[in-house]
Amino acid sequence: MDQEVYAMEHQMDEFAFSEKSVRRGFIRKVYAVLTSQLIITFAIVAVFVLVPDVQKFAVRNQAVFWTAFGLTLAMVIALSCCGNLRRKTPHNYIALFVFTLCEGYLLGSIAATFEAKDVLIAVGATIVVTIGLTLFAFQTKWDFTFMSGALFTTIIMLIFFGIMAGIMQSRVLYILYACIGALLFCLYIIFDTQLMLGGNHKLAISPEEYIFAALNLYLDVINLFMYLLAIIGAGRD
Repeated sequence: MDQEVYAMEHQMDEFAFSEKSVRRGFIRKVYAVLTSQLIITFAIVAVFVLVPDVQKFAVRNQAVFWTAFGLTLAMVIALSCCGNLRRKTPHNYIALFVFTLCEGYLLGSIAATFEAKDVLIAVGATIVVTIGLTLFAFQTKWDFTFMSGALFTTIIMLIFFGIMAGIMQSRVLYILYACIGALLFCLYIIFDTQLMLGGNHKLAISPEEYIFAALNLYLDVINLFMYLLAIIGAGRD
């Protein structure tokens, strides 16, 4: 009897070790993909901000901007809705690479309308905040994965608030909108990080979904960057 109990406990320990090992490998993959995406994106943004000829090209060729926007939307929908696409190599990497290039073009076109030092400050702030929130998500005992419904509802409300701020042309409302947006995506970074970690959290992403996890975190970081840039830019006006 004791031998059977020992055997069962040994199997459970092996399973737990295997699960942790798989999860660690998953986390490494996610951050490798995410880091590559962010390097590519911010490199494109730097080119737009620092090279006047590229800025002129973007202004003169609005069709390229809208093509990039359409491809970005198509890739997000495809990667979010088509499980076979995001799990199948190399198709998932190709789709993610196309998405990242297009997103970089969109962000570069927008960032080029701001001063270079404002963009640099926003990039630095985004990196610092993201690292801080990631460390917090790894260490905290608070479970943020139960907030999925509340976060989604807040995004819908934020969209309507942004439309209202745009219609009213109020600088105060615009800054408030950007601050709420930045705070919301700070929470999303924690939420999506804990989804990736699994463990004792209410919700978790399967280790097969490393592309989906990287995509979620990438969108969180990029949105945080855009809202921080909006706050910094509005503060200088």
